[in-house]
Order: sequence, then C-alpha cells, then structure tokens
Amino acid sequence: MGLLGDELAFGRALTAPEYESVMALGHRKEYAADTPLLTEGDRTGHVVIVLRGWVTVSQVTDRGTTRLILGLRGPGELLGEMAALDQRPRSATVRALGTVEAAVIGGDAFRRFLATHPRVSGLVIRQLTFRLRSADQERSALASLTVLQRLASRLTELSRTAATGPYAPSAPGPGATGAVVHLAQDELAATVGATREAVAKALRLLRTQKIVRTGTRMVEILDPALLALLAEGHLD
Repeated sequence: MGLLGDELAFGRALTAPEYESVMALGHRKEYAADTPLLTEGDRTGHVVIVLRGWVTVSQVTDRGTTRLILGLRGPGELLGEMAALDQRPRSATVRALGTVEAAVIGGDAFRRFLATHPRVSGLVIRQLTFRLRSADQERSALASLTVLQRLASRLTELSRTAATGPYAPSAPGPGATGAVVHLAQDELAATVGATREAVAKALRLLRTQKIVRTGTRMVEILDPALLALLAEGHLD
C-alpha cells in the first residue's frame, strides 16, 4: 500500500528553464485549510502544482456515504492532469490540509506546452503510470488484506515519512519512545478504507500487544519491527 506521491515530484523533476516556463503558464493561488482545489465530478480542465503545503486526494466510495483517501500530495506534485488531458469529469477531490499555495494552469495552455516539450510530457506520463500502479495496489489491498494489516501498513508508511509530511512522525514528546503519527481515528480510517469502529478495534489490539500507544490525534509507534511484520501478514 502507498499513500504518498512519487519519490520525485513533477515540479522537482523539471529543469530550471522548464520550471520557469511552466510557472509562467498560470498564476499562484492560496487555499485555506479544508478548501477544495479540485472537486470530483467537476468538468473543469485546469491543473494545479502544489508549491507549499499538503493536500488529500479522495473519492466517494461505491456506497456514496464515505470518502476514501487515496493519497497525500505535497510540494512539487502535479494534480488534475487526467481531466486536463482527456477533458472528462474529475475523478477525485483534492482538499487542502492547512494553508496551501499552488500554481493554477489552464488545461489548454498545459496541453499546448506538453505538445512542444516532449521531456515534460514524458514526466506526466511517468506520473500517471505511477499513480495507476499505486491505485491498483490500493484496490488489491482493500480486497485481500484485513483491516489490521491495512492499518499496520499505513502506520508503517506514515512513520517513515520525511519530516515535512502532513502526518509525519514528530519528535517524541515527554515519555514518548518512538515515532508519533498525528491524525484522528476517522482520518486514519479514511486512509485504509475502513470504518472508524473497525480501526478503533484494530488499534485496541495493537495497544494490548504494546505495539502502539494512542492519544488525542496521535498514534505512537512503540514496536516498528512488529508492526511491519503485521503489515506483511507474517503474524496471525
């Protein structure tokens, strides 16, 4: 399972001249916390490049009652490229986690730029391929892994996130011994495609085995090695 973007985000993969040219295509815009940058189902065609801050990418589930968080995207990430390229409705909602600054580029201008810059077009294709593979892995995990395995995998991934990440491990506080991931149980449930109740039950089991310690909007990883084994399905 993987929630985070490509190791080399679109903006960071551009050369300096390419970056300047891409930025010149649009304008900068600031989004307040919890504001949508892109909305599932909309027929808008612009793209956004995150310059500062982090966003969630989510979809409404088949039942239409809850949202599944598909990814977390940070500085340098290109978003909305599918709708810009195929001009079909948006496939997901992108929402700001805290204040976000982004470059907004019209779909027509973006497509013209790609047509004359094959290397940049290749970067977009690479990103689309990476995200499709990641989405396939997520769907496979939802179908084949238990909630406990998915939770263990997600906590392992987030506990390894670079310090700039939105749910990144913080410096341990008083009495803490391991990485601390800051998020509420309902947010964590949305990242693993489970109900809050199922995640709460799995966390109780992890607490009983002294693998994690929980508090308000926090999960402290006490035994990362055992958590990783649970994620890989090596333990019953």
